[in-house]
Amino acid sequence: MKYYDTFCPIGPVIATGLDGDTLRVQCRVNGAAEIDSSSSDMIFDVAHLVAWVSEVMALNPGDIISSGCPDVGEISVGDTVEVEVEGVGVLRNPVVADF
Repeated sequence: MKYYDTFCPIGPVIATGLDGDTLRVQCRVNGAAEIDSSSSDMIFDVAHLVAWVSEVMALNPGDIISSGCPDVGEISVGDTVEVEVEGVGVLRNPVVADF
């Protein structure tokens, strides 16, 4: 399950004008590569996802469609998770305990 409270970090900016079908996607946990793939490996391409979501809700500029990712494995409090998307940058988050 990827959609628990605090499990959808986004930002600090949203990149636009990219070809979402050909982006390199990497995930590292504590600096060790967990995923090194391409958005071209997704089951459904970006156009298909946008069309499918558009059938059930209106999409507006700035809306985000979360498509998920392959299994990263277990992460623990104290770990650092980095997700890097080509043309976007790196999002780095520490794993902290829920208080």
